[in-house]
This record gives sequence, structure tokens and C-alpha cells, in this order.
Amino acid sequence: MSPQRSISPQRSVNPQLSISPLQQAAATWPDAPALITPEYTLSFEVLARRVREVARQLRAQDITRLGVVGPNSVEQIILYWACAEAGALFCPLSWRFPESQLEGLIRRFALDALHAPALESLCPALPRIHLEDTTSGMAASTEAPLVAATLDLSQPVNLVLSSGSTGEPKAAVHALANHIASAEGARGLIPLSPGDRWLLSLPLFHIGGIAILNRCALAGAAVVLPQQQASTIQLSVAQAMSALLPTHVSLVAAQLTALLEDSPDSLKSVKALLLGGGAIGGALLSRLEALGICAFTSYGMTEMSSQITTGPANSQGASGTLLPGRELRIHQGEIQVRGETLFLGYLEDNGLRLPLTDKGWFATRDCGHLDEAGRLFVSGRLDNMFICGGENLHPEEIEAALCQHPQVLEAIVYPKADNTFGLLPHALLRCRNAMPTQAELDDFLASRIARFKRPRSYQAWPEMTTSGLKTNRKSVVAAVLCASEPQ
Repeated sequence: MSPQRSISPQRSVNPQLSISPLQQAAATWPDAPALITPEYTLSFEVLARRVREVARQLRAQDITRLGVVGPNSVEQIILYWACAEAGALFCPLSWRFPESQLEGLIRRFALDALHAPALESLCPALPRIHLEDTTSGMAASTEAPLVAATLDLSQPVNLVLSSGSTGEPKAAVHALANHIASAEGARGLIPLSPGDRWLLSLPLFHIGGIAILNRCALAGAAVVLPQQQASTIQLSVAQAMSALLPTHVSLVAAQLTALLEDSPDSLKSVKALLLGGGAIGGALLSRLEALGICAFTSYGMTEMSSQITTGPANSQGASGTLLPGRELRIHQGEIQVRGETLFLGYLEDNGLRLPLTDKGWFATRDCGHLDEAGRLFVSGRLDNMFICGGENLHPEEIEAALCQHPQVLEAIVYPKADNTFGLLPHALLRCRNAMPTQAELDDFLASRIARFKRPRSYQAWPEMTTSGLKTNRKSVVAAVLCASEPQ
């Protein structure tokens, strides 16, 4: 039976008492930039003071679980840190979800207040949290410094939904101790210090977005927010990078390719680039080297508070080596993890459930192997694997090979029934321009994957809206198969 943990605000047996990373940064680097927007900059002292004011507001209203819906904003960043200080759970939800789904999630997780400025009709009975003036006190305060709250870093601070690509999303709950261990381990490989600035290109309903907030606070670096005040329109990645000059940025390979083709000068300020895991084309790596940019690939997951392994970007598909504060093993081909960054558990009706093996490992359902140098190679999801002619086939391996083609931005490989082989691979492609022909793609893949793994057909990516950061494989494939059925 999986161990259960209560999510009540009771103190742990051995509490890890400290102040939050933001308040520590305010004490150490009070005048350093903490938050940079297209319109203004907030220092750590000013941001920390505003956070303490909002934390008092949350405590006064006895809020325990705050739902936050909308694009990244100054208000959301303030509320993240204020929830930590007030002992409330910060619960960001994707604004791309339909209102009916949001209402279901709010009921399911018993949220007791909302910050959703653009959705006033959403659960109107719930109390609303409005931060009218986020620039309050932007000048350095002459008042006596407020005393930062002492926190138990092992207590729950946030809820992050899993991608839900294979079913109903789960709600992973983290403690500040998880985020601190994650940030400290990552900084050993990707240096970050006062004066640096990390572009918040990932939403706060994604673990990568929350990781950026914690990394920057612990290092005294600034978070760069590419959004105008009182606007739901964000600057594009290229516009934000050109205007706000971040030194660190997290991107996927398709975004990077577009930047290099359309606005390479926007990368001129970047010192470190964190790319999504998997193989990176050699031509792409050469262009980054010519620009003097240090690029890294990583393997991470929500349940481990973001990065698990990280290493230099490469064309072999290695996701780097294990970072400090984490443990990893390969058990019967499956990647299993544990360590200081492991989340507290999934929020369910009767509390937190932390599913572990009898040896205390978290089973990721990802397949992979380690090479002699300790580099991790991820071959795919156990959920996605299918058997073709008696051979195990991982769609992700074929997708990674296809995405090295200069015209291919994204690929999904899925099985179709076949009388001879049982199941055969087919592919959906999102391309930059015209889709390459079957013959061109077969020739391109010939030196990259085994012949039997080549897709037997290719179709164009369907026109459809997405509600999350990650592609929902089942929804995309279902849309294509439904469209191809006779009416």
C-alpha cells in the first residue's frame, strides 16, 4: 500500500525552519533587481515587502488553497511567495482549460479562493483575491524593515497538475525544501548569480515556471516577465529577449530553430540556454557554438521538482548526468528516482498519496539507460510503447529522429493494426513549410533508426487548440483518425 500523508498545516516532526528564499534574497541583496517587466523593475526589498503585505491579507481571510488562473503576471509571482509565507497552497491552473473543466478542478481540490482577473464568472461564490497596485512601494522603503515569517520548509506550498497526456491530470504537491534542493543542484551545472536574469517563458502552472522563481531567488538573480501590466498579451519570445536581454532562457528545439532563423540577434544576451530533452540536430548545435551560447539538455518531471539530469546539448540524445540532491536507477528498463527533490505526493480526497516501491523509489514509467559516463538516455514512455513484428517500438525514438529534419517542428508516432506485423508505426508531422515526401523522409531516417521503425505513412498535424504546455498525444491522434473516417 502506498504511504499516505496529511495535507493539514500541522508541523512536521523535524521541521526545517527558515525564511523563504525570496525573503533571504531581500536580506542579502536588497537593491538587486528581483523582477523585470517591460515597464518597470522591482528590487528584492520592494518585492519582499509587497509579498509580506499580501501574505497578511491571505492569513486574515483564512485562505488555505488559492486557485490562480491566467497568463503569468506580477500578481501571480507575488501570490506564489505570499502563499508560502501565509501557509496557503498556491494552486495555478491553465487558463486554456474551458471554464467547465476549471470548475471541476476547483471543486475536486476544494479551493477556497480565486485569483482569476479575466474570469469573473468562474465559481462566483468563491472569495476573490485582487491585487490592485502591484507597484506599491516601488521606491526603497524608509520604514523599519518588516520581520520575515519563519517557515517550515517541509510543509506543502504549491500544487502543480501533471500534463495529463494519458488521462486525468494528477495534482502534485511540493514543499519549499523540494524547490530549494532542485535549484541548488541545478546551479552547480548552470551558474546563476546577482545580475543575471532568467526569462519566465514557462507558465506557473508548469513545474518549470515555478523552478525559475526559486532558482532566481536563491541566486539573487532577476525573473524577466515578458508581459505588459494589466494586459493578457505577452511579448513573443523574440521580442522579450530583444527588449529585456535575459542571460538565461528555457526553450524547446522548435522555438530555438525559429529564433535562429527569424531573429538570431535576440540571442545576443544569452549565456545559458536550457533545452527540452532529446537529441538536438548537429546544425543547430553548430549555430549555438558560433554564437558562444552554452546550451544544456535535461530530463525532468513534475514529481521531482523539475530537473533530474542535465548536461551539454548533444546530437546523441543524452539528457545529461544526475544532479545533486537526486538519486536515479534503471530497474528492468524503467527509470526510477528519489531524493530531496521528490514531491510530497498527489493530492487526493483523503490527503496526500506518495506512490513508492517497497525500496522507496518513484517509478517514472519512462524507459531509458545509462552509458559508461553516467549519461541518461530516455527511450520513451512505457505507456506509449507497442510491439511491431515482435519488436518493442518506442514512438519517442522515431519522433526524435524525425525532429532532426530541418522542416519538421513536431512529430507524433502512433500504431495502426496490421495483419502481418500486428502493429505498424505511422506519423503526424507539424512542418515549417511543405511536408517532405515519404521517400525524402525514408531516406533521411535510413541512417538514424532501424528500417522496421520507419513510419509507413505521414499525415499533416490537425488544426486544433491545446489546453496545456505539453501536447496531448491521444487527442491529436484521435482528431486525425476521426477526420479520416468516412462520414
